[in-house]
Amino acid sequence: MSAKKVLCSSCDIYCQVLVETNDDGTLKIKAQDPRPGWANICIKGVHAPEGFDHPDRIRYPLKRVGERGSGRWQRVSWDDALDDIASRLGQIIASDGPEAFAVSESPWNVQSGNGMSRRFMNLLGAPNWMSGIALCSGNTAAINRMVYGWYPFPDYSKTNCIVLFGHNPWKHSWTPIHNSIRQAQARGAKLIVLDPRRSENAEVSDLWLPLRAGTDAAMCLGWINVIIDEGLYDAEFVDKWTVGFDALKRRAREYPLERVAAITGVAAEKIAEAARLYATSGPAIIPWSPITDQQRNSTSAIRLQCILRALTGNIDVPGGEILHGYHPTVINDSELELHEVLSERQKMKQLGADTFPAFTYRGTAALGEPTRRVWGHKYANIVAGSYMANPTSVFQAMSEQTPYAVKAFLSVGNNTMMSFANMQLIYQALMKQELVVAFEHVMSPTAQLADYVLPGDSWLERPALSDSFGWTSAMRSSQQVTAPQGECRNVYDLWKGLADRMGIGQFFPWNNVGEVLDFRVAPMGKTFDEFARDHAVHMQRLRFRKYEATGFATPSGKVEFYSSILEELGFDPLPYYREDPPADDRFPLTAFTGVREPEFFQTGQRHIASLRARNPEPRAFLHPVDAAASGIRSDDWIEVITGQGRCVAKAAIQQSMPKGLVRVPHGWWKPETRQGADYLSGAWTHADAQICPDRPEYLDREQGIPHLRGIPCAVRKVAAPLDDLAVEQMLQPAQ
Repeated sequence: MSAKKVLCSSCDIYCQVLVETNDDGTLKIKAQDPRPGWANICIKGVHAPEGFDHPDRIRYPLKRVGERGSGRWQRVSWDDALDDIASRLGQIIASDGPEAFAVSESPWNVQSGNGMSRRFMNLLGAPNWMSGIALCSGNTAAINRMVYGWYPFPDYSKTNCIVLFGHNPWKHSWTPIHNSIRQAQARGAKLIVLDPRRSENAEVSDLWLPLRAGTDAAMCLGWINVIIDEGLYDAEFVDKWTVGFDALKRRAREYPLERVAAITGVAAEKIAEAARLYATSGPAIIPWSPITDQQRNSTSAIRLQCILRALTGNIDVPGGEILHGYHPTVINDSELELHEVLSERQKMKQLGADTFPAFTYRGTAALGEPTRRVWGHKYANIVAGSYMANPTSVFQAMSEQTPYAVKAFLSVGNNTMMSFANMQLIYQALMKQELVVAFEHVMSPTAQLADYVLPGDSWLERPALSDSFGWTSAMRSSQQVTAPQGECRNVYDLWKGLADRMGIGQFFPWNNVGEVLDFRVAPMGKTFDEFARDHAVHMQRLRFRKYEATGFATPSGKVEFYSSILEELGFDPLPYYREDPPADDRFPLTAFTGVREPEFFQTGQRHIASLRARNPEPRAFLHPVDAAASGIRSDDWIEVITGQGRCVAKAAIQQSMPKGLVRVPHGWWKPETRQGADYLSGAWTHADAQICPDRPEYLDREQGIPHLRGIPCAVRKVAAPLDDLAVEQMLQPAQ
């Protein structure tokens, strides 16, 4: 028996696991540290080999031979596929410019990207890279940079207080964070949970605030009001290291507790209690939340959480939130991406830069020189979130050719059809492309609409390095356990293969991903295999309050309560709360979409029988009163309807749900059901992306990301599952 230390990429948290290979070739995956409360592993990781060995895994390149979405495929060689893709992509670039080529990638799924997708695109002159991280952590990183010049990472090990804004880490979702919170509580740390429902973390919290979905920004303004009025802020830090305090104070006074209570539905006394507990229990942390990422007031809410950290002196201190910077020796992804070779002219063509610039090249341009001054490099693409095109703008260009046409699209480890709002628009966009390529494991709904489906390797079949996508200076290694199955290849082979055929091969001098990793760790005087043998994780001793020597990597060199960047871009330089659109009597409830289930990560793992046995059908959660009003009983099939569309799930009636709110699971499709454009394996029936609008009133003003936490909706009982419901029926507008 042999054993390797591996980073499980069954989700984006990358637990460090031990993979044992038995003499008969079977694998066993277990936690590197098996102690109760320390074992960072979940059911997705344990059952991952079942997915990789699945008979329906794509193991050879496939070429479409019928109409797009017809489900007719022909096996081809990698060389033939890459030859044709490179030729067609070259023709599109020659006629319409490199901006006519767009990529949607999930960095956590490909794991070993090493910045090569951006490198390839930047060398071609193509600015339109996007990802689901535009509404999940990457956007948070970009907005944090506007405030501090970096994206701070929480120090759970020494904190005295943890604040969860809707985030609900537990045993099988974000497992290391769940364990860290429980460990902190065991030594006396306080836990404040803000969540409309009584979640697992709310059950064990010191204080639970059941705020109305989508009102995070208003709640934060209320906290700031209390902290300033009661003198609970770090006056010395604020005076020396921040700009805009007086303006912030005036803005916060527009949100007295009575107003915040009316907006959030939480009593003023409890809001004040929570603010005091956070401000006086330090050091304290407000970890990243996927809930705050996805709201109409996302930019303001993220900034306000940043401001709370700074107001209370919890930035770059032990037990607070640490500004890591880069690993000092290992070459980082941002450097490999070659953002400097993309011309300013092409950067300004990035879709969405004119209307929703926050995480585009235009929106982050003012951070370039401060980032170089403090962190040593001009470009800091933390969590890949700082130089993205706006997704809605890209899909509009693909579908409507405005402001220009996008004609070639690569989906890389990213089930694009179901990963953003307005699935109807995404479908139309893909159907109008001249070239669609999917790099995938399974025949996802996106792959079903492609011209080519190329088989990717798995996290057991590749070596990798991770610094949490540039978020930390801790570099973790992942050893390869097995050879890729069939003709599955690493994503580097895709980019190198295209680069060699399109005249930029000299910028991809490494023969394989192993050589890329050797290059990255070479400054340490080791090969990657030596590094991985010696270091499951490598990190130099943390230093704190680094800003005292360098300042912050912002234009002012300080924490910007009043944002010079947003002001220059034409937006309100102070955070605010934007009210909901007018009520619509057709939709008396609100939908809270994007809910992660423990068995699955985003749209993945639905083909794994062991996980589907635990969770065979999508379930929408609602309160007994709301269910009774519509004649719905537990396990009835129901339709959740919004002004955008509808999706079908089983009713799960729970007292812990607040009245008026419906929680809709994210990413449901059924790989075992009918494929093709009209069916998409049940995606047209179950996918929550169909009910998420991207109209202006539902988009954050600065980022242009959709509001997924409180969409007006209605529910009704339906007779039976509709897994083969045709696209024409699902595209009909709600009545």
